[in-house]
This record gives sequence, structure tokens and C-alpha cells, in this order.
Amino acid sequence: MPTLTVDGRSVDVEHGSKLVLAIEALGIDIGHRCGGKARCTTCRVEFHDGEPETFTRAEYRKLREAGLLDEVRLSCQVLVEHDMTVEVLKTLQSEGWADTGPAVAAELTPETERLARASLEAEAPLA
Repeated sequence: MPTLTVDGRSVDVEHGSKLVLAIEALGIDIGHRCGGKARCTTCRVEFHDGEPETFTRAEYRKLREAGLLDEVRLSCQVLVEHDMTVEVLKTLQSEGWADTGPAVAAELTPETERLARASLEAEAPLA
């Protein structure tokens, strides 16, 4: 089982778990205002170790559109498949929300295919 470390707390996570749900299981109120569909960027995390090399198209496009590519990742689009250390950037407490957002499905949505960045850039090169 991979180990997830968030804010100095570590937990073993089932291989293939969605990162946002693993973070919630640690008791951290991470934002997911779009329900985990890569539309809002509130589930953003900064990787300190173990950042995956693949993206869903939805994550890549949203990060590029928001000017966040190379800075953060969307935890709703990342699967825990190896050890990771992340920092959660938006929480219920830090943002003053009434709730974290709609429930997040266990599977990747809106799509499941994960691709290398080079493939995604070839589809729509950065300007």
C-alpha cells in the first residue's frame, strides 16, 4: 500500500484511491466545490514528493486555463499509486466555506484516461 503524507500526518492508502478522498479520510476538509470533476481547482495540492507524471485531459486543461500548470495538481484527478507527500492549499477552514462541496465519486470523472504531459501538449501546445 502506498503511503500518503499530508501536513506531517501519514497514512497507508489503498492503491488506486482518489487523492482527494484519501485526504478527506485523514480528516482534512479539502475543498471540492465542483464535486471532483476538474472544473473549479479548489482541491488543489502542492506536491513535495511523488507527483504523478500523468494527467487527465480535464486536469491538464483546467490547470493550463487557470495559469496553475507546473504549480499545483487537482487532487480529484490524481490516483494514489505510490508514496506521495502533499500540501493541501484550500480547506473549509482556510476559505470560510459552509461546506467543502458536493460528494466526490470514487472513480475519476469526467474521464479516466491519464496521459503524459507531452501527449497533451501535442494536442494543444502552450502559447
